[in-house]
Amino acid sequence: MTRYQVRTLTTDDFPSLVQLERDVFGALGEDVLCPHYLRVCTEIFPDTCFLALDDDRPVGYLLSFVKERQAWCTTLAIREEYQRKRLTAMLIGSFVRTILERVDVCWFTVKEDNTAARALHHMLGAVEVDRRQDFYGPGDERIVACIDRAQLERMRPKYERLGLVDRRVAASEAA
Repeated sequence: MTRYQVRTLTTDDFPSLVQLERDVFGALGEDVLCPHYLRVCTEIFPDTCFLALDDDRPVGYLLSFVKERQAWCTTLAIREEYQRKRLTAMLIGSFVRTILERVDVCWFTVKEDNTAARALHHMLGAVEVDRRQDFYGPGDERIVACIDRAQLERMRPKYERLGLVDRRVAASEAA
């Protein structure tokens, strides 16, 4: 049986991120992330960006940024042969555990036709609040969705049921 692991990024993960970008998005004919963007993830935001591994082989990642009390979850990528194998849940779980007590709002941006990502955002409790024109360049339109602090708290029992976060122990149970 394959053992999967998710961990935060290190500076040495840069080449793996570049290769995953080519293998996941480039193979679909989509634009790939700028290497400077990926380097920022490994050097400045490694504690909020995650790499999924099959043994030692990088097979997916989630990139997110936290500044003060706001998070931006920007990219989730998993090699096609590893999709639908719990890696999405593992990456999302690592992300949610990292931000749940740390932020007051979490933002997502997504293309309108990316129904899988939009469904994932909705499952997490995000609400679509805006559309941004020319987001990553001319002609690039993105839907902006967010989860605010109140919604994060309302969603916590669901996150617990899904195994994304540990169940809170009530004071009466701890005694």
